[in-house]
Amino acid sequence: YMALIVGVNWGFAVTPLIALPNGEMWPPMSLVVGFIFVVRDYAQRRVGHKVLWAMLVGCVVSWYMATPQLAVASAAAFAVGELGDWALYTFTNRPFSQRILISSLVSAPLDSIVFLGLIGLATPWSVVIMSLSKLGGALLVFWSTRVPEPGPQALQPTAARVIDVAHSFSSALAGCPQVLGGPWAILLWRAPQRFSARRRTPL
Repeated sequence: YMALIVGVNWGFAVTPLIALPNGEMWPPMSLVVGFIFVVRDYAQRRVGHKVLWAMLVGCVVSWYMATPQLAVASAAAFAVGELGDWALYTFTNRPFSQRILISSLVSAPLDSIVFLGLIGLATPWSVVIMSLSKLGGALLVFWSTRVPEPGPQALQPTAARVIDVAHSFSSALAGCPQVLGGPWAILLWRAPQRFSARRRTPL
């Protein structure tokens, strides 16, 4: 998370802007900013609210590495965007992939509005373009981490437990022919073994 913050700030400093058809300038590094929000969510899942200390350091790094004209705007945008991401991730009772998407949908526009507003370049077009650029990383991670619908393979662990229980039960019966006749007990003992072996056969 910290390495990404340093890398993105360095990238903003060395990557030239691209002129858009309407005459506005677009920073290509905004495509990478969205990954900071996503990695911050992963960091919070790993270390909890201790990530707030890393966010504070990131705010200082953003101020220090920016040019003097952009230092305040960069630090303020980072603070507002990351705090918004932290709040939504923390208080939204959703699966992890959905929290990544929801928090980024709010924090990316917040970051863009604050930054562009403080440097005097906030227009509807510039805010939309920068926000969409930042959301690319969040959408990519959302689609790659979302929980799939339960399928046949998701039921295999349950089936394995059922087979193990059946095998244990039939083994007990096989050792007690007086309870359920020897041949029948042996048949019950063999059936789960055959089904289990078939289940383990690679496709």
